[in-house]
Amino acid sequence: MAATRALIFSGGLLHPDFLKEIRDDDFVIGADRGALFLVEHGIRPNLAIGDFDSLQDQHIQLEQIRENSDELVVFDPVDKNWSDTEAAFEAAMQRHIQNMVIFGALGTRFDHTIANVQLLVRAVQHQVHCVIQDMNNYISLTSTSSIVHKLEYPYVSLLPITSEVTGIYLEGFQYPLENATLRMGQSLGISNHLAADQGKVTIEGGLLMIIQSRD
Repeated sequence: MAATRALIFSGGLLHPDFLKEIRDDDFVIGADRGALFLVEHGIRPNLAIGDFDSLQDQHIQLEQIRENSDELVVFDPVDKNWSDTEAAFEAAMQRHIQNMVIFGALGTRFDHTIANVQLLVRAVQHQVHCVIQDMNNYISLTSTSSIVHKLEYPYVSLLPITSEVTGIYLEGFQYPLENATLRMGQSLGISNHLAADQGKVTIEGGLLMIIQSRD
């Protein structure tokens, strides 16, 4: 049976609690140090991919990853066009997986964080449902509408990814919006709350990022 969901473990901030999200039918990808995180916690990734230049003891740890992964793909750390996370994302796309969760996409490298968040744009363009999740954030993107479920993240913030997002309607939120417009640089959409177990976000134009977060 083909996998219906890909879980990508990248090399940013990771936590063992993320491993509880893995289901038997998931396609599990470890990107660079994310692969080492998986095998060190007893998880055998279906695919380990990256240049693995962040490994402290590259030879020993890469062999550990090789022995405990179904497939290993190693890129040259200099002569490559993709980041490790993007390579993992592309691998999932090539397998026509329509649902993805990326862990470890956020971290101390702001450039990598922004690049990883921008993968959500690619997902929307290909009609793939993709979210980025860590211990404090659950990030998604919509070009049409999205159901926001009450999770363990009390704040819901809306940020435009295009220069403006028009025709915004919020249902089931503490602060509803009706036919609103958000432009880059505005903070109107920050720190809303769900007023029920779920809410609905609808937009008419643009790309809107939905960030569920906690302190």
